[in-house]
Amino acid sequence: MDVKLDKWFRPKIDKEVLKELTKKSDLKGLVHVSVYFSFLLMTGLLAYYTWGTWWSVFWFYIYGNIFCFCNPIWHETGHKTAFQTKFLNEFFYYIACFMAYFEPTRWRYTHFVHHGNTYSTKNPYDHEIEYDNNLKDTPKKLLMNIIPFGELLFFKKSIAYEVIKHALGIKTKVMIDSIPENARPRAILISRIYVIIWISIITWSGYISSWLPALYLLLPHYYGKGLHKFVAFTQHAGLARDVKDHRLSARDMKLNPILSFLYWKMEYHCVHHMFPTVPAYNLEKLHFHLQDQLPEIKNGLFETYKEIIPALMKQKEEPNYHLNISLPDQQTL
Repeated sequence: MDVKLDKWFRPKIDKEVLKELTKKSDLKGLVHVSVYFSFLLMTGLLAYYTWGTWWSVFWFYIYGNIFCFCNPIWHETGHKTAFQTKFLNEFFYYIACFMAYFEPTRWRYTHFVHHGNTYSTKNPYDHEIEYDNNLKDTPKKLLMNIIPFGELLFFKKSIAYEVIKHALGIKTKVMIDSIPENARPRAILISRIYVIIWISIITWSGYISSWLPALYLLLPHYYGKGLHKFVAFTQHAGLARDVKDHRLSARDMKLNPILSFLYWKMEYHCVHHMFPTVPAYNLEKLHFHLQDQLPEIKNGLFETYKEIIPALMKQKEEPNYHLNISLPDQQTL
């Protein structure tokens, strides 16, 4: 997915280097999704074979957390950069969207807005910044998303509730703001298909008197999203809104190899926003080529949250507050 970024700060990069980094690969994409789904299958089998013991609780928790890292697959295939082949991007886009509770039409359009108007509180509004404009509630909402089943306490603000409203034909703010009139019937249709599948899974569990279908297919979104949320929240948290420089509104950080794989290199989120046509598997290389024009990179989640948490606490009292980011030219903005 390409977007118009001509009004944004654009770093300098050799055209041939960028051309090379923009190349897509079916092999690299297939390796990633194959390993990911293999891990998911393995932990799912361990949860099944230990069913009825406390080990099953452990393995379902691991399964759920891996399951919710379907989100980077949705994201990369939505950009059409995971694979060179269009069919593969679309196929895995729809699978990952369903796993993440994301109605694919809605998220294709809102993600386009997100890239062209990152962290915008104005028109067009960036609906992908998950915690809306009420920064006073952000720490509490983040905590509830990390705690298993905590999202149910905010169900009316959840993605599932949005899908249900769209299935009922209710025109939400996100639909009115982001989805063109001619695409809304498709969003409503797919939302209805989602709800039918959800009801079918619940019915299946009830019919066989077992939680297993729901635990595998429906509930991971609620009991296993904590790790992904904890990682993904770093993308924009505490940073500036309504600016045209991704160095001030998105951050890069380093992760350990396991998390970096699950997150599909989206920890290099600033450079991803600068060049959204570069595949995830090339983002670390892209960061290397741009590092002299970027803020100092954070090393791991601990160092990143040392910056984020004080900013969140301050935003509870001063919603307009944001972190001061030191840029390579020694300016602090």
